[in-house]
Amino acid sequence: MIRTIIWFVAFGISLLIALMAEFRYWYLGKWGRSEKQMGVLHNTTTRWARLMVRFTGSAVDVVGVEKIPDGHVLFVSNHQSNFDIPLLMGYVPKFKGFVAKIELERVPVISWWMKKMDCLFLDRQDMRQSLKVILQGIDLLKAGHTMVVFPEGTRSRSHEMGEFKKGSLKLAVKSGVPIVPVTIDGSYTLFEEHNRIRKSHVKVTIHDPVYTKNITREQEDGLVDQVYQVIEKGLMDE
Repeated sequence: MIRTIIWFVAFGISLLIALMAEFRYWYLGKWGRSEKQMGVLHNTTTRWARLMVRFTGSAVDVVGVEKIPDGHVLFVSNHQSNFDIPLLMGYVPKFKGFVAKIELERVPVISWWMKKMDCLFLDRQDMRQSLKVILQGIDLLKAGHTMVVFPEGTRSRSHEMGEFKKGSLKLAVKSGVPIVPVTIDGSYTLFEEHNRIRKSHVKVTIHDPVYTKNITREQEDGLVDQVYQVIEKGLMDE
């Protein structure tokens, strides 16, 4: 319980610090989005993400960083916990935006930074809005941005994986960027397993990229199952 209290106090303080960093970002951007402004964006979000994980007292092992190809990619990950975004943001190289649930758009401070990262907010109950977000994601990938998607659509809160949503990999297929499968193992134990912050161990495994440029229709039809199996195998390997 004490660790949970400490974490939430640290979270609150971090939001105040991030709020102050917003003003610096705004000041540097008065004459357009500058390199210094992007530096503030990258450093603030990366350090915040690492800090939030560190305050749980947990250890994080990242395996397979060398498998990430140069250029922009679509990271495709399983989704166990609310900590998955900080884990990928803070511990996996490449500045990246996320396709996140619409509820995060209403969180003060955090949503502001996420928008600056070119994150997209998806309402799965609104098909028209979901399609619009997917098209925006395709445009961002084509423009050279790296994105992250959680095809399960919601947290599993456990070691098990949920079913991938149909069309969840259209972002990669339509933009032609490589898919980099990622397995997050153990993040649910940081909070969701017992509804309090607990010291734990998380393993993040980065797998070989799956290239989507010029794939056939038959290959596209099997893409979701292929990526699912790669990520699931990462949960089985100890």
